[in-house]
Amino acid sequence: MEITDHIESLATEGQLLAAAAQMAGTGARVATCPEWRVRDLLRHTGMVHRWATAFVTEGHTSYHPDGGEPELDGPELLDWFREGHGLLVDALDTAPAGLECWTFLPAPSPLAFWARRQAHETTIHRVDAESARGARPSPVPAAHAVDGIDELLLGMHARPKSRVRTPEPRSLRVRTTDTAAAWTVRLSAEPPHTVREGGAPDEGSVECELSGSAEELYLTLWNRLPLTAVTVTGDPEPARLWREKSGVTWS
Repeated sequence: MEITDHIESLATEGQLLAAAAQMAGTGARVATCPEWRVRDLLRHTGMVHRWATAFVTEGHTSYHPDGGEPELDGPELLDWFREGHGLLVDALDTAPAGLECWTFLPAPSPLAFWARRQAHETTIHRVDAESARGARPSPVPAAHAVDGIDELLLGMHARPKSRVRTPEPRSLRVRTTDTAAAWTVRLSAEPPHTVREGGAPDEGSVECELSGSAEELYLTLWNRLPLTAVTVTGDPEPARLWREKSGVTWS
């Protein structure tokens, strides 16, 4: 996906998030994150949006702390979220291609990193907001879902801070049934090592395979859908291990 595609996704997903949050109400429980109410979701995502905007607009070349979450609630909180989301979209849309600033995952450029990361950050939290509303979530386009799986497996969980580890080496394949994309994930005492398959992978080379549509796999790997939403074949232990240890937290 191109930078412009990610910015467009970010714009759409943020609007959907705000609409779902307004419909659910800020006191509603977030089904996909039971420890959160909608107000917590809006405060967190709005804080992340402003944090990202600061890197893009101020050009921090090293880590810069976030500004914290507000005590706002109700309509004021929704207005604050919408304002911050709009500022982020505008910042990315007008940023120079040669933008230089801090990032935390490999990317073709800092601008490509922030556009992609915030598009997926907002998509996942949009699904959270829609879970609080109690309706079926809006669809995730297949190309966006494949890109998100790529970022999660080859980026987020390739970092030293990933907790998906096991003293006994295990293996897992993720295969989309609608786009023919596949990834092989090797689990060990070190961070997961993932390879994106260029063609049909060796069927006997892994212990477990997760297959389903790109959207189903994207949301399952982010723990927004249960494992029953996809097909699990082989030894289910690697899938269970992923489920229990792959949560990404803000720290």
